[in-house]
Amino acid sequence: MRTRLLDAAIGSLVDNGYAGTSTQEISRRAGVSRGAQLHHFPTKESLVVAAVEHLVEQRLAELLDAHVDDDSAGVELFLDAFSGPLFYAALELWIAARTDQVLHAAVLPLEARVNEAIRAGGAAIFGDRMSPEAIEISVELARGLAVSALFRNNTTDREMRERLIPIWEAMVTDK
Repeated sequence: MRTRLLDAAIGSLVDNGYAGTSTQEISRRAGVSRGAQLHHFPTKESLVVAAVEHLVEQRLAELLDAHVDDDSAGVELFLDAFSGPLFYAALELWIAARTDQVLHAAVLPLEARVNEAIRAGGAAIFGDRMSPEAIEISVELARGLAVSALFRNNTTDREMRERLIPIWEAMVTDK
């Protein structure tokens, strides 16, 4: 039931945005009663933050499994970390947390854990090929590229990546 609620929360964030996501909608999507939802997650904030955290853990495990022994992994890996439902759900939380102090307080520890997990994952994957500072700047650059990609089409995004990724990679790796 908990997993259904978390998946339903992500789906609602992606489809409806934070403002359009309600605990009633999440319960409906998950096929559970409102009481059951409240038993697991007493507030909307606790539910959506737990959902994003759940998805972050899944996504990080996927990335690590796919690349931890891959000496050819490149900075595109960071772009992969900021894509798909996880990125869109997290983006909804970031934007809403800017003006919602309760959500902001709930998101701060999540963001700290996410950033640490991405740094640790980057260190595990890149080893000596990338310094901790290079990983940190790569995370920030990937996040920024992911946000700006919302305003590009597939062709212009691909062209930008083809042009910038080799430069970025040369600057941050010991390849």
